[in-house]
Order: sequence, then structure tokens, then C-alpha cells
Amino acid sequence: MVWVLYLLECNNGAYYAGITNNLEARFSAHVAGKGARYTRANPPIKIIASKLYPDRSSASVAEAELKNLPRQKKLQYFAV
Repeated sequence: MVWVLYLLECNNGAYYAGITNNLEARFSAHVAGKGARYTRANPPIKIIASKLYPDRSSASVAEAELKNLPRQKKLQYFAV
């Protein structure tokens, strides 16, 4: 099963990163207020980047790396 690391832009201008095995369903859940606590308070307006990984473990490692980057480098992470 393929996993996806994704980056959302929220209505307050902040970025939110997460992983899923179904990006469309997960984005819909965030928009509906049924996703993460952060996106319930700050609904996402769009998916700004995504990257595929072969398994949940590697996607989780990538998510942790992404979340440790400063904002200005988060989009660059997806270009690699």
C-alpha cells in the first residue's frame, strides 16, 4: 500500500503536514472538521504538496523530518 506525505495550507496561512494512504478522503475529512484537532480550528483551503512513500514507516519518518524544518524550507522538501 502506498502512503502519502502531504502539506496543507490552512485558512490562517499556516501549513499542516500529515500522512495518509488516501489523500482525497483525508483532505475531505480535514475540510469537514473530522481530521486533526489543528485543522478543526484552522480549516485547510488547499493541498499544496504531496509525496508518495512505499510504506507507513518511511512516510512517518519523512513527516517528522518535514515538521522539523522551518516554514520557508517545507515546500523545498517536496522538490527532492
